[in-house]
Amino acid sequence: MISKKVADVKEALQGIKDGMTFMLGGFGLCGIPENAITQLVASNIKDVTCISNNAGVDDFGLGLLLHKHQIKKMISSYVGENEEFERQMLSGELEVELTPQGTLAEKCRAAQAGFPAFYTPAGYGTEVAEGKETREFNGKMYVLEEAFKADFAFVKAWKGDEAGNLIFKGTARNFNPCMCGAAKITVAEVEELVPAGELDPNQIHIPGIFVQRIFQGSNYEKRIEQRTVRKR
Repeated sequence: MISKKVADVKEALQGIKDGMTFMLGGFGLCGIPENAITQLVASNIKDVTCISNNAGVDDFGLGLLLHKHQIKKMISSYVGENEEFERQMLSGELEVELTPQGTLAEKCRAAQAGFPAFYTPAGYGTEVAEGKETREFNGKMYVLEEAFKADFAFVKAWKGDEAGNLIFKGTARNFNPCMCGAAKITVAEVEELVPAGELDPNQIHIPGIFVQRIFQGSNYEKRIEQRTVRKR
């Protein structure tokens, strides 16, 4: 059995360089690769492109990279919870490519499956389609979208084994699965890492073939973006 286990997050992120493109799993603050993001901040890497559903919040998640101006370009769907993101975008400091959420997911899945591009109706007739090939199928217009090209994918799972097999928990099974194998190197951080063979094969969501490095993370905060309580 080939072991994908590495000692820690520092070893897991070996090979990262300025100007690279990273995929980061998660939805809001749910299921984000917290340890990998913290290490990216500490590495002082710069001019990177980040592909993520959102841009974190001001003091957590990708917001930490934004505060240090380490991100050159952000490819996202929803960015409404981050004031620093808004400031950098409006000032022209940050290049932003807003992508329909389903299209973003499919661009990940296409890269994962080895497809260079696909057609989607989302965005046709809007500025999303500007400069892109369009084509009619069965009386409906579609836009040609290219699969993502990324150097690293950083994902977070609940449990994994040393062969790289992953199990996600609840809503943390969001953009994480479709980003596995969608980059040259996929790094998975897990809350619990077990020896190969201990996971029930019927419970595995992502097989180890899609993962190159895996490590057990720590100190997960699991924040809630907006806590709402009922008045007594």
